[in-house]
Amino acid sequence: MKLSAVVSPVAIISLTDPGRALAERLLALMPDAEHLYRPQPFQAVARERFQAGHRLILLCAIGIAVRTLGPVLRDKYQDPAVLVLDEHGRFVVPILSGHEGGANEWARQVAEFLGAQAIITGAQRYTQPLLVAGVGCNRGCPLEPLLALLDQTLASHGLQRGDLRALASIELKQDEPGLHQLAATLGVPITFYPATLLNEYADRLSRKSAVVFRETGCYGVAEAAALACAERLVSHGFRAELIIPKQKNADATLAVGRIYGNRGA
Repeated sequence: MKLSAVVSPVAIISLTDPGRALAERLLALMPDAEHLYRPQPFQAVARERFQAGHRLILLCAIGIAVRTLGPVLRDKYQDPAVLVLDEHGRFVVPILSGHEGGANEWARQVAEFLGAQAIITGAQRYTQPLLVAGVGCNRGCPLEPLLALLDQTLASHGLQRGDLRALASIELKQDEPGLHQLAATLGVPITFYPATLLNEYADRLSRKSAVVFRETGCYGVAEAAALACAERLVSHGFRAELIIPKQKNADATLAVGRIYGNRGA
């Protein structure tokens, strides 16, 4: 996954066999992360990654993490985010750069992925799920079938129009009046992405379509656009998730992606 914003790398460090298994689970959420199992010497390796600006997930006791990083701390504006997890993945604790470094939001997403509890001890900023609808349509598609598909899809999943933060589609559709009318009706921005960027999400689609590829140059418009746009709403580098896979009617397709962040992000 490539993001438009520059995102610092992640190093996951585990010290036990259960911790190693947990780290391997986390790699599904952060496939670009580096996993270090029992690195030697542990403190030197952890400090080197930290000083290089890597965000850390330490699968160890908080005391070990504090004693390890204490000598190399600078300030909350320069230190990268650090999470500490118990080896069984029950608790996720952001111990450094909770606000400025995004550790609090990161902890919430990791906790949700694991089914764990995020332990946020500092003053908290309100975060929430940000939803994006990816949309595809036939040439000349009017507003009415787009709205019909949107309303039916949202209602069937307990959502409303006001839950959406943005719309997205492919550049090939940027001259479609119906899509711009849909965005205006909802009062949200719409972004159009090139097929080459949408193809970066091909392996995350619920289904790849060879027909769509021949017509557009990517294997799926609605799902890929929803994921691409959601991940560009925030700067912390997490993966968006597809909460509603592609839905369609005779004229259009629609999918909804979700990511967590501040509403004003």
